[in-house]
Amino acid sequence: MNPRQRRGVLFLLAAAALAVAVFVAVSSYVSQVESQVGPKITVYQVTQPVDPYSPLGASNVEAIEVPRRWAAPTAITSLRELEGRRVGFQLATGTIVTSDMLIPSTDLDPTEREIAINVDSVTGVAGRVRPGDRVDIVAVFSEVPGLPKQVRVLVRNVRIVSIGGRQTVPDDTADTAGETQDIVPVTLALKPKDSLAVTYAGAFAEEVRLVALPGDVGTNRSQEVDEYDAGDLGGKAIPEEAQ
Repeated sequence: MNPRQRRGVLFLLAAAALAVAVFVAVSSYVSQVESQVGPKITVYQVTQPVDPYSPLGASNVEAIEVPRRWAAPTAITSLRELEGRRVGFQLATGTIVTSDMLIPSTDLDPTEREIAINVDSVTGVAGRVRPGDRVDIVAVFSEVPGLPKQVRVLVRNVRIVSIGGRQTVPDDTADTAGETQDIVPVTLALKPKDSLAVTYAGAFAEEVRLVALPGDVGTNRSQEVDEYDAGDLGGKAIPEEAQ
């Protein structure tokens, strides 16, 4: 074998060794990336802004694949879990939907109805109530024709079903146009007759307030008063003149 042939063989061996080294390096890199990324799963993200309490479904969510290790443990992985479900706050486009965003499905018994009322930081007990808590609902009547100006307990021992996210809405009671107020929708489980009373108060009472109760409230609350007006302060409760 002459020198030229020997050099050719050496070049071939060097090229083969380099190819093997490159293959090993690429394989190692791919394996490392796969070990970091891992298998993928299907999750769902919203395709457009979703308003609070709007139903989710195929029209506003889409399936995407993400590495399992990057997905939240509570991420929704089935469209069936999302169909018709709602969230209590605004979702931006691209938000991945998780189970803790969804309003719990109703667990009402046949004698209960759900109704939502808006409260603020004062009427909602400064955010201290949670789903499952029990509250009294109190209304302040001051400008309803035929009714005395009074505070009245509408319903006692009401179960809170869910609490929505904080929203900013126009303040209709403000003297200056353009002012806003922060509200929080609270969903309550009520008997049908009580739901009418709360709806009436929400429309005509000056204020509807939640009153938080201790966790060990007994069944005997007969000593508590249901109404309070000027007569309890030594004055005279005079009904407003009918208009």
